[in-house]
Amino acid sequence: MLEEKDEQLQDNVGGEKKSETTEVTSNSEKSADIPKVKEEEATEDPSKGKKEDIPATGNDSGEPTAEKEEDLQEEIDESNAEDAEDEDNRVRHQIPILDYHAMSMENLVGELQRLVKNEKVQAIKKHVDGIKYEFDLKFQDFIEHKKEEFVSNGGNEIDFRYNSVTKRQFNEVYTEYREKRDQYYKKLEHNLKDNLENRLAIIEELKGLVNVEEDINTTYKNFKDLQERWRTAGPVPRTNYNDVWRTYHHHIEIFYDFLHLNRELRDLDFKHNLEEKLRLIERAEALANEPDLSKAFQELQTLHKIWKEDIGPVDKEHRELIWEAFSNATKALHQRRQDHYKEMDKVYEQNLVKKNEIIAAIKDIADNMANNHKALQQQMKKVEDLRESFFKAGKVPQKVNEQTWASFKETVRNFNRNKNAYYKNLKKDQQENLDKKRALLELAVSLKDSEDYDTVTPEMKRIQNEWKKIGHVPRKYSDKIWNEFKNACNHYFDRLHSLKNEAHKEEEENFEKKNACMDRLKAFELSGDKQKDLTSIKEFITEWKTYGRVPFNKKNINVKFNKILDALFNKLDVNKQEAELMKYGNKIQQLANADNERAIYNERTFIRRKIEESKSEINQLENNLQFFSNASEDSPVVKEVIKNINNHKEALTTWKAKLKKLNILENNLNREAEEAEMDDDDVSEKE
Repeated sequence: MLEEKDEQLQDNVGGEKKSETTEVTSNSEKSADIPKVKEEEATEDPSKGKKEDIPATGNDSGEPTAEKEEDLQEEIDESNAEDAEDEDNRVRHQIPILDYHAMSMENLVGELQRLVKNEKVQAIKKHVDGIKYEFDLKFQDFIEHKKEEFVSNGGNEIDFRYNSVTKRQFNEVYTEYREKRDQYYKKLEHNLKDNLENRLAIIEELKGLVNVEEDINTTYKNFKDLQERWRTAGPVPRTNYNDVWRTYHHHIEIFYDFLHLNRELRDLDFKHNLEEKLRLIERAEALANEPDLSKAFQELQTLHKIWKEDIGPVDKEHRELIWEAFSNATKALHQRRQDHYKEMDKVYEQNLVKKNEIIAAIKDIADNMANNHKALQQQMKKVEDLRESFFKAGKVPQKVNEQTWASFKETVRNFNRNKNAYYKNLKKDQQENLDKKRALLELAVSLKDSEDYDTVTPEMKRIQNEWKKIGHVPRKYSDKIWNEFKNACNHYFDRLHSLKNEAHKEEEENFEKKNACMDRLKAFELSGDKQKDLTSIKEFITEWKTYGRVPFNKKNINVKFNKILDALFNKLDVNKQEAELMKYGNKIQQLANADNERAIYNERTFIRRKIEESKSEINQLENNLQFFSNASEDSPVVKEVIKNINNHKEALTTWKAKLKKLNILENNLNREAEEAEMDDDDVSEKE
C-alpha cells in the first residue's frame, strides 16, 4: 500500500513558513474518518490562492536544497495535489523560470506583463513571486541611491519624493495579476467545496457496502458504480486532496477484503491492477535514462498520480513488493537530482567567487576616488559595468545570498556617497570660481571704455590671464558669463587696435618725412664757414626731432641719419663728444618743452646706468692691461686694450656732460616752477 505521510511539504516561496491546521469540513466528516493533517497556508487567503510546486532545481531562489529521501514522496504528493485541484496547473511545468536576478527593473516589468497577458493566472504564481522579489530589491536599491543624491545636493531627507514610472507600471501589472488571481480562485472555491462534499458522500456510500445484506454481485455492481462516480467527481481543494484519497483507498481495501466471499471478482480486479502497476514501474525505471531531469521528474509525478488515482489495490502478496519496486525507481531519480544539486553547488560557489571579486573591485574604486571630473566619469562607467557583471554572474548558495546582496549594495552605496561628496564639493568650488569671474567681469566692464591705454592695456591682459587660471563654473552660467567677459575685452582691444592703426599711419608719414629730411642732409654741401655749417646741421637735427616714431621695422633710418651727421662733423673737425652733445641738446630741448617729470627721471636713470657701465668697462680693461706688464706697447693686443680704454673714457666724459645738461635743465624747470608759484601767491595776496 502507498504509505503517505501526514506532514505536507512546506512551501518556501519568499522564505516564509506559514502553517495552519486544516480539517476537511463536511456534514459527513466524522463518519468519513478522515484524519486531520497539518497543511500550509497557500496565500494570504486560502480561498484566493494555492501553493506552487517546489522547482526541480531547488527552492525559489534557485539554490539547491538538502532533501532527505523521505521528503521526495511528500514533494510528489504536494505537486499532484496542486495539479488535481485544477488540471490547468500542469502548464506551470512548461513555463520557463528565467534568471530574474540578472534582469533590469524595466525588463522585469516587461516579463510580468507577458506572463499576466499570455499565461493562465493559476500557473504563474511562482514566476510572479520571483519577479516581485527581485524587483523590490532593485527598486529599494535604486530609491536609496536617489535619496542619497537628493540629500547630497542639499535636500532634507524628509522632503524626498521620487516619482518612478517603472514602479508605477509594475504596480499596475501586479494589481492586474492579483485581481485575476482572486477572481479565479473565488470562482474555483465553490466548485471545489461541492466536489469535496460529493466525494465524502461517495466514501460514506462505500463504507456502507460492507454492511448491506444483498446479493454479492449486486453489491459489486454498486461498488463499480461508486468507483465510476469517484473518477468523475471533479477536483477538491488541494489541502484535502491527499487525505480524501487516503481515506478512499483505505475503504477500497476494506471492501476488497469483504469480497473474500466472492474471490473470483476480487482476484480479477487485483490482477488487472497488478498489471497496470507493473507497467507504471517499467515506465518509472525507464526515467533513469531520460536526459532531461526536469521532464523526468514531471513524468514521475504523473506516474504517482496514476498509481494513486486511477489504479486500485493489488493482492496482499504483491502489495509490498510492487510498492518497493516503484519506490526504488523513484529513489533512483531522486539520487540523480541530488547529484545534480551537488553540481549546481559547485557552480553557485564559483558564482560566489566571481561576485566577491566584483564587490572587491567596486570597493577598490570607492577607496581610490578620482579627483577630477573626467577620471571620475570613467570610474562611474567602470562601476556600472561591474554592476552589470554582478547581475549576470549567476546565483550563489542560498545561505549567503542575502549577505552577498547586502555587501554588494553597501559597496555600491559607498561609491555613490563618495561620488556625490566630490560633486558637492565641486559645486562649492565652481560657485567660488563663479564669484571670482564675476569680479573680473565687473573690472573688465569698468575698463573697456578707458583711454589710458598705457595703464589699462597691461591690466586687461592681466585680467585675461587671471580668467584662464580660474576653474570651471556651474554649467548654467558658464556660457553667459564667458560671452559677457569676451565682449568687454573685445570692445577694449578693438578700440586699442583702431588707435594703433591710426598711430601706424602716422608712423608711416613720419618715416616719409624723415626720409626726405635725410635725403636733403645727404645733398647738403659744406660752405667752408664752420659756424654757418654747424648752424645748418643743427637745423636738420631740430627738424628730424620734430618727427615722431617710425614703424618698428624701419627704425634703422635713425642709424643712417646719425652716420651722415658723423661724416659731416668729421669734415668740420668736430670731436665726437661735441657732436654727441650737440645732438643731445635737441633732446634736452624736447624734454624741456614736454615738461614731463617722469620722462626726465627715466632719462637720468638711463644716463647713470651708462656711466656705471663705462666705469665698469674701464676698470675691467685696466685690470686686464696689468697682465701685459712685460709686453711691449707696440704689441697689437696692448694697443687694442689701450684704444678700448680711451674710447670708454671718452664715452664716460660724454655721458657725464649729458647728465650735467640734464641737471641744468631740471634745475631751470624747478626754478621756473618756484617763480610761477611765487607769482600766484603775490596775486592771491593782492586780491
